[in-house]
Amino acid sequence: MKYISIEQLDPDKDLILPCRKNQLELLKEFTGNITPDFEGEHATFQTFYGKAGNRIYALGIGEEKDAVKIGKAFQKLCFDTKKYWKDTMQLQGAALNAEELQKAIIGMEMGTYQIGRFKTEQKATTETTIQVVGSGDIAGPLNEGALIGATINRIKALVDAPANQKTPEYLGNWAKESAGLNKYKCTLLGKKELEEQGFDAVLAVGRGSENPPVVVVTEYMARPGDGIDIGLVGKGITFDTGGLSIKPSQNLHYMKSDMGGAAVVLGVVELAARMGLNINIVGVVASAENAVDSKSYRPGDVINSYSKKTIEIIDTDAEGRLVLADGLSYIIQKFQPHQVIDLATLTGSVVRTLAYSAAGMFTNNSEMATKMSDIGNRVNERVWPLPLYEEFETDLESDIADLRNFSGKPVAGAITAAKFLQAFTNEHKQWMHLDIAGVAFGDSHYAKMKSSSGFGVQLILEYIKTSIKK
Repeated sequence: MKYISIEQLDPDKDLILPCRKNQLELLKEFTGNITPDFEGEHATFQTFYGKAGNRIYALGIGEEKDAVKIGKAFQKLCFDTKKYWKDTMQLQGAALNAEELQKAIIGMEMGTYQIGRFKTEQKATTETTIQVVGSGDIAGPLNEGALIGATINRIKALVDAPANQKTPEYLGNWAKESAGLNKYKCTLLGKKELEEQGFDAVLAVGRGSENPPVVVVTEYMARPGDGIDIGLVGKGITFDTGGLSIKPSQNLHYMKSDMGGAAVVLGVVELAARMGLNINIVGVVASAENAVDSKSYRPGDVINSYSKKTIEIIDTDAEGRLVLADGLSYIIQKFQPHQVIDLATLTGSVVRTLAYSAAGMFTNNSEMATKMSDIGNRVNERVWPLPLYEEFETDLESDIADLRNFSGKPVAGAITAAKFLQAFTNEHKQWMHLDIAGVAFGDSHYAKMKSSSGFGVQLILEYIKTSIKK
């Protein structure tokens, strides 16, 4: 969709009219209905008709406490009604502040996402221009909101793509194409380069697949010659059978989503470049397919890693932490970023702990934790702190290697996974791990089956903005 600002609404054209709860004066003005059967509850909407027969979509945006969720309301309206929209729609945004208006545009753009791109018959789409009335100069919120929403749709399409299409090589090519279009650097490390450089954990995970692993390195340098402000590392398991510790067949088809962390990293680096942010950022995506084959790594094996630490394999379904271990070691040793954040759909344990409400956040840096929590609440992509107590290190002690990849205990699985990753951070003082397993992929209003949520792009984008040097 296109978004442009206008100075005055045309009362005879179709209109989206945001209404706060029980504040319906504008609705009454446009409809002439003294007592409309509508209260403005969050994410509710109702269609009224103006004097010229034009549609007026009254959209409830709720109370002040619902302001962080305003994008969800616009997303639902767009998804449910866009088939009725004409080439031009109007949005009365004068009552929204700049932040709310940007969230509204992000939500509408996300509402255009179509999951069925592999269907033989594609739904016809109409390019709609949204004419927006707002207070002050609203070009910034409109442009940035549209860009963020479109990028979220791109990474949702990545996560929802089937694994026979979305191989590690495919992720690499996606990043390479994006880098060429948006003028940032992308380096792909294939099997030969991974062997030469010692990415032994990544190689072990990908050994059972006909699709070889790839490590994708993206670099956006707004200030060439300066240090790296933030390094991002994403888990890019394009399909996860569990390996020889094979998963149950129920819901196995959803394991195409096990690269949700990688998708966030790719999307955020692309956004930083497209928005021209004054920041130096490196993204590393460690991608492999965890398959079952005679060459697959086995429980009981001892493998090496990029850090040179040896790892005893207890469970081949604890593979995400292995590729992240190499990714973290690599980015810290090669780029020395000031801050490091990794994202991964890592454990079922975090889902049992936080359900689908928040990502698990692990860090010993209180400043990073406070900042990420505040931003998560503001953009409605919440995180919740979980501990990194030293006592959990004993759960990863191995008799025959430096550490083992799985504790084997039925408790604290998300914590021991984070402790495993911490062992590969070279005691970095500003490292954070986000376990997004419960929030990156799940049930929604927008698909019959589980699908990508797009969680993480707004969270990390807003976070890196706080690190921009003035």
